Amino acid sequence: MKLWMAPGGLHVEPGTARDARDLARLHAGAFFQGWPETEFAAYLLDAARTPAFVAVDKKHKLAGFAIIRLAGDEAELLTIVVDPKWRGKGVGRALLQAAFADLMFTPAKQMFLEVEDANAGAIALYRRLGFEDVARREGYYRKPDGSAATALVMRRALD
Repeated sequence: MKLWMAPGGLHVEPGTARDARDLARLHAGAFFQGWPETEFAAYLLDAARTPAFVAVDKKHKLAGFAIIRLAGDEAELLTIVVDPKWRGKGVGRALLQAAFADLMFTPAKQMFLEVEDANAGAIALYRRLGFEDVARREGYYRKPDGSAATALVMRRALD
């Protein structure tokens, strides 16, 4: 099994179908429109096209996760979530670095992502990891109050 080190006694490993419920729970707590467990299960069962990475402790308690979609020579960060008690401690960075390391064994040459333009913490992390702004998508996200938020599209070379 592939393992990558993470801070605070955690490690990152590939996600499996047994993680679907925990991923759905954590995602629902982080986003207005969380994805259902069945969607996570489908992603986790298709690891060749949608590799997932989970940051867990030695008892497999989830601290965060990231899911990537592969299409030709591109990768897309579909979602990344870090449990609030682990935010700001390097877990997000560890998840992305594990993904970058794993993607070296795929045809992917670049990674894209979308992030709400008001999410300063995530944007700062992505920029520190080499992502650059490439576009904006006005009205891309829906907020709980019915208003719309803009997505910033970012790209990073994987070489």
